[in-house]
Amino acid sequence: MKQAEDGASNRELYALLNVSPEASDEEIRKAYRQFAQVYHPDKIQATGQKEVATVNFQRICEAYEILTDENKRQIYDIYGMEGLTSGLELGPKLNKVEEIKEELERLKRRREEEKTSAHFQPSGVILAQLSVPSFLSGHGLMRAMSMNSEIQSQISKNNVIAVGGTLAVKGNDGDAAANAVFRHQLSSVSSIEFMASAGLRGLIGLQTSRQVSRHATATMGLAMSLRDGSINLSNSWNRQLSTTSNASIELSLGSDSSVAVGWRKKDQKMAAAGEIRIGTSAIGAVARYTRRFSTKSHGRITGKIGSGALELEIGGGRKISNFSTIRMLYTIGIQGIYWKLEFHRGPQKLVVPIFLSRHFNIGFASGAFLIPTSLYFTLKSLVFKPYYRRREKQQALENMEQTRTQVEEAKAAAEKAQQLLENVANRKKNKQLETGGLVIIEAVYGNPKAIKKSMNNSEEKKDEYELASQIVDVTLPLNFLVNDSGQLKLHEGVKKSGIMGFCDPCPGETKKLHVKYTYGGNRYEVEVDDLQELILPQEEHRI
Repeated sequence: MKQAEDGASNRELYALLNVSPEASDEEIRKAYRQFAQVYHPDKIQATGQKEVATVNFQRICEAYEILTDENKRQIYDIYGMEGLTSGLELGPKLNKVEEIKEELERLKRRREEEKTSAHFQPSGVILAQLSVPSFLSGHGLMRAMSMNSEIQSQISKNNVIAVGGTLAVKGNDGDAAANAVFRHQLSSVSSIEFMASAGLRGLIGLQTSRQVSRHATATMGLAMSLRDGSINLSNSWNRQLSTTSNASIELSLGSDSSVAVGWRKKDQKMAAAGEIRIGTSAIGAVARYTRRFSTKSHGRITGKIGSGALELEIGGGRKISNFSTIRMLYTIGIQGIYWKLEFHRGPQKLVVPIFLSRHFNIGFASGAFLIPTSLYFTLKSLVFKPYYRRREKQQALENMEQTRTQVEEAKAAAEKAQQLLENVANRKKNKQLETGGLVIIEAVYGNPKAIKKSMNNSEEKKDEYELASQIVDVTLPLNFLVNDSGQLKLHEGVKKSGIMGFCDPCPGETKKLHVKYTYGGNRYEVEVDDLQELILPQEEHRI
């Protein structure tokens, strides 16, 4: 659950009642009573208007209920309506903003996990190793192949079962294994797993994990080999260092004891990871850096060094749909030169390493890197980009049509809401006219360019639809909001599209409010940004 980047995203209820985000309960009650007197269904006789009044009265009541409840208001201010529908129950221990944020995040993660595990979740990897030297020597292209598959299902609220298997073939040798895992959630912070595997590497074991503090998790495991009876103990600690990074320590005791220290960092534009492992049979280190160039493409570089490896891997990938990603990597090291093709579709993965040469040759190594790279950028310029541009253009047209329909519906709803405000607004307006007070004579809200053309009384017929679609007349609701003292205040940091009788005529675009008004026999004019405070009257607005 993301906290709003802009506070205004979580202030629609304040806009609806036209109160400040810092408003007291008394100010909220006063604003609620003002709107309730207009929109209460019992005060409306006409059937059509009664339905409109009922809908808007429910909106007002919901806003009042949330903003006058201390806990609900605090959650709403942080995460908006999404936070209120997350199922959070606040108690005496959750009285700080940081604690509420953390609990909301935990609940969302649990809800997403439950949603994900509500059905059978298959996952798998197919690995097909190809060898160009073997093919050229007449021994076939396929070097080895393996398949790994697993199906996971939540059989009850706290229990998950997973079954899977592995098949592998290399030359004349083969291997197979079947495994099963049963996971039980002991509490909200701890779980236990029982696992068993049959095959050449058969074993049984159990593993338990527990969240030992707000930012730390510990895992302990015990496994026994069914082949030779050897026992392996494992213990790992994971510590969250910041919102984007964590570190881990892993200790393994058994036939192949080792200790490993790792670090990971991930944000919207990059991901980095490193690990150092020292074992009885090998010592090594791995570092990986991934950079996201856009929402669809990324680059990656990985380095490995140790007693049995010295390797550099460079490549990148591209997202070709919402669920699919392709990736190509180039690897050079002491074991030879490779290409690696990867295709990811949800939890399924196809990996095709292509062995090119065991001998290091600068010319061959350079060509193996430059040829596919040049081919990719050529295809990207001549094929992929034109295709995606056409697809994005078509999608934009479809979205525009959908947005147009939504705007028309929002305008119709705003117009109906204004109709119920009309009697009170006109009564306030006439009272202000009698005393020479504040009277809104014209007010429009929406796209600044459309507002400018509207205020200049442009008569170009080709612009008529554009003007009508990108602005909305809000003269009436502003007259309604003028108080008995002849003043009007719209609060800072609150999107004006949420005010009763307003709507958003151009979603995703910059919006302004332009107001012409009279006060004390003089004319005034002002234009403010969507989140800017507006206080009327002001002498500086005089024209």
